[in-house]
Amino acid sequence: MRSESYEFLKAIEETPSVSGYEQPVARIIRKRMAKFADNITTDVHGNVIAALNPKGGPRVMLAGHMDQIGFLVNYVGDAGYIHLAAVGGIDNSVLPGKTVTIHTKKGPITGIIGRKAIHLMKIEERNAGKIELADVAVDIGAKDKAQALEYVAVGDPVTYELGMHKILNDRIVSPALDNKVGAFVVMEALRLCAESNIKCGLYSVATVQEEIGLRGARTSCFGIDPLVGIAVDVTHASDYAAVDKRVAGEVMIGKGPVIELGANINPVLSDLFLDTAKKKKIDHQIAAAPGATGTDANAMQISRAGIAAGLISIPNRYMHTPVELCSLDDLEKAAILIAETVKRIDAKMSFIPM
Repeated sequence: MRSESYEFLKAIEETPSVSGYEQPVARIIRKRMAKFADNITTDVHGNVIAALNPKGGPRVMLAGHMDQIGFLVNYVGDAGYIHLAAVGGIDNSVLPGKTVTIHTKKGPITGIIGRKAIHLMKIEERNAGKIELADVAVDIGAKDKAQALEYVAVGDPVTYELGMHKILNDRIVSPALDNKVGAFVVMEALRLCAESNIKCGLYSVATVQEEIGLRGARTSCFGIDPLVGIAVDVTHASDYAAVDKRVAGEVMIGKGPVIELGANINPVLSDLFLDTAKKKKIDHQIAAAPGATGTDANAMQISRAGIAAGLISIPNRYMHTPVELCSLDDLEKAAILIAETVKRIDAKMSFIPM
């Protein structure tokens, strides 16, 4: 991956963007994309819309959500411990022993989610199963409630400790790869398209609040009113022992982006993706999406009078944990596949299934 692109990815991964609090990442995207897009706008919902050739034919919208799961400060107890409310799909079982960051108006505050030492646990405690979020508390070292409230406030967003690390085989590990990698890919696709004379109007959108109901995709798609809408999100890699391929299908890290097929996907667009991948010799995988996908593609498909929706997925291990894993090669190939497909779209093309 080119160094500038990698640094852009690293910057957005290491910047907080809990659903509803995406503004820090939005600022990075606006600044970086200014040199590639013809214009950049941010709507009242917070979606960042980078447009290329906006008056140049049928409108094509690319959507990758920039929000991440996280928490809000919900309550501060008398002893100074901080209790949380979940934003998005949190797995409570991974919380004990984690370092978190509270993003306050005065700056970031480090906290820990502690757990009683195993030496002090009764047998039944060691074997306890389900963890309730109400029983989890963040320790920032405060001596009491009054001191804690000098530093944090109810409503402050909280994330796992952020940081992106490169490991073997050009794989990256970070919280919130779901789905800042999608926002990265749609912006990279626009960058690649900017090198050509495309025959459509391209709108790459970093959407907000996907993790709490596909909200940003609904509003931005309504505003742009595209003919074609392509979402980029992560999907479950099934190439490790804990995953049953009979349920998840066969999706591998490093084998290319996934072209989704099914009811949420316009068949003309999916055929165009497959044909492009074949002609351009782009490594790719195929996955079944039998119904609504729970991604921005679902929101786009049923916007206004209906949109030709597509979904390109990035294989991801350990989704919605602090150690999500993706391949840089998969990200690059996803951007190339989308860009090469967009370059083929013009006013003569019909996406009506026949």
